[in-house]
Amino acid sequence: MLGTIVNTGCIIVGSIVGSLLKKGLGEKYQNVLYNAMGLASLALGANTFVQNMPKSEFPVLFILAIALGGILGTALDLDGRTKRLIAKRGGEGLANGLISACLLFCVGTFSIVGPILSATTGDNTFLFTNATLDLVTSMVFATTYGIGIIFAAPVLFCWQGMFYLIGKLAASSSLLEGTMVNEMAIVGGLLIISSGLSLLKIKDCKTLNYIPALAIPALWFLVKALLGF
Repeated sequence: MLGTIVNTGCIIVGSIVGSLLKKGLGEKYQNVLYNAMGLASLALGANTFVQNMPKSEFPVLFILAIALGGILGTALDLDGRTKRLIAKRGGEGLANGLISACLLFCVGTFSIVGPILSATTGDNTFLFTNATLDLVTSMVFATTYGIGIIFAAPVLFCWQGMFYLIGKLAASSSLLEGTMVNEMAIVGGLLIISSGLSLLKIKDCKTLNYIPALAIPALWFLVKALLGF
């Protein structure tokens, strides 16, 4: 768990430093950073999608995942509930920023593969690399949205902790074989793109309603392993 602890700590430090820098920025420059985060989200999401799509063994799985996950998330109103909860404490801007930050920190390949490698081989290289990236990203987000970005840290810890436990439990099984991580990364790339569109105020896709889509590839591989095909 060392890599996850370091990664979480980097987000906390970056959020604190960024929030201190925010006080010296005018609204014009805050808007520039706001747009920069939107553009970065689009680029990172597209990169994640393009890198992992050629590795997919089931090219239509991400379509089913997005569709089924979106229906479930909409029925539960995940996006609306979360935004209303955050907005009560920090406003709509913080809600959008925190959601985008959590997506960038959590659904990247490093945040999925990293804790699994840490659990199965003891290699924290991916997580240390991710920690460096998240330190800078959290600083920029906090410069734009304030100290509230620090709440992304416990979200990341729980997310990576989940995959660490999965890695420990499934190390001797076939559940981690195949392209489960690739399939999840494809869906994650789409979610990051959706977040970027919202930040740029191009289209509010209600990204959190699609979060359940990340579970569909995992369920697919679980059923596949249990049925032996």
